[in-house]
Amino acid sequence: MAIKLHNSLTKQTEPLKPVRKGAVTVYNCGPTVYDYVHIGNLRSFLLADLLRRHLEARGLEVKQVMNITDVGHMLADADVGEDKMEAAASKVGKTPQEVAAFYTEAFFRDIDRLGVRRAHVYPKASEHIPEMIAVIEKLLANGLAYKVEENGGTSIYYDVAAFPKYGQLSGNSIEGLNPGARVEVRSEKKHPADFALWIHNPQHLLQWDAPWSRGYPGWHIECTAMSMKYLGESIDIHTGGEDNKFPHHECEIAQAEGATGREFVRVWLHVTHLMVDGEKMSKSKGNFYTLDDLIAKGYSPREVRYLLMSTHYRQPLNFTLQGLESARGALDRLDSFVDILAAYSTELAGRTAGAAGKASKEFLAALDEDLNVAGALAVVFDLVREANEALAAGKLTLKEKEAAVKFMKTVGEVLGFAFGRNVTEAELPASVKLLIDRRDEARREKRFAESDRLRDEIKAAGFQVEDTPAGRRIRRV
Repeated sequence: MAIKLHNSLTKQTEPLKPVRKGAVTVYNCGPTVYDYVHIGNLRSFLLADLLRRHLEARGLEVKQVMNITDVGHMLADADVGEDKMEAAASKVGKTPQEVAAFYTEAFFRDIDRLGVRRAHVYPKASEHIPEMIAVIEKLLANGLAYKVEENGGTSIYYDVAAFPKYGQLSGNSIEGLNPGARVEVRSEKKHPADFALWIHNPQHLLQWDAPWSRGYPGWHIECTAMSMKYLGESIDIHTGGEDNKFPHHECEIAQAEGATGREFVRVWLHVTHLMVDGEKMSKSKGNFYTLDDLIAKGYSPREVRYLLMSTHYRQPLNFTLQGLESARGALDRLDSFVDILAAYSTELAGRTAGAAGKASKEFLAALDEDLNVAGALAVVFDLVREANEALAAGKLTLKEKEAAVKFMKTVGEVLGFAFGRNVTEAELPASVKLLIDRRDEARREKRFAESDRLRDEIKAAGFQVEDTPAGRRIRRV
């Protein structure tokens, strides 16, 4: 077994060689909590989930960290432009902290409904200011950062010309960057591409004390400081959207390696842009979707998960409602297959696992090749077709049935699905079980309007509660 991943840094697909044998450290760029996450964000988070699930299926110990950006996420190079947290707070008349808390909770609700395994740590930028200051102090001491007096205090900028590797990830050389094309040309900088590590701006709502001046951190320093705190100076895999490659990830490398002198990340994985109906997603075009938007249209979270995952992460995905219908059909076929297996009774003896045993190896082998989920799904549906033919002919042996059941459990664990329509309470997510318990209480107390509301909320989470003479039954929708 050799897991191969396409490294955006080397532009090659290469074997994964962790820093520590048998263990993998993974850092994922997480949400900026000023609004609901959209399906483009969700695609990136689902890549992170698939990666972790496959690494663990291959017996590797994974430590996963995903940041929560709740401070000073700026436009452009993170030192000019509108502050997204402040803009969102101003719009609704709340504090940035209140906005961040609301959308952080919404983020977790979305990923839970999609069946995403929680990362081991979700560090918030606002809670790691001392770690950021410590990295900035190292960069100042190493001659890679400089101070600028502005707004009556001191800001700190990174000197990109002092870091020869700057641009290696994105292919953007310092000489090739056109001043004024992406960022504002500011006279206080040594070079227009120099980016802020610490910003002194008395008008900003969030402020912290630092040795040089009161202020707040630039965007890029947050991920560097938090990843190094929880995963060490060198980490195995860093994931994020293609739009983060430059400047964010480029700046992360410059900061981390400039501070430590060590290789920061061994493998960079970047998710390609998502289109909707062949166009760039935009609120003004009416093709901007959140998970709640799609649930309101009658689609389940698992159908959204299937569609977002079914195209390879390095291939453009054209998201359409027709695609969701196809996802529904694919999941229906897999659910039916598992239900038929569960009901199938046979005394036919067999000495081997047959096609399912071979499929298990081929399924994981496909994912070993840069998470080739399309190839893995092809293996699954080939097995379903062959097994259904044997079932129809009454020729599926007991050994083959057991192997097929085991195979589908493996597929579900790695891809993040539980197949089959009927669900036991033990299989339910904790959040859904709580809703069902609340619905039971409302029914006992004859609060039927509340019971109906909770039933709809349960359905939005992907499950349907049916009250039958034989008792309550829970099915997937």
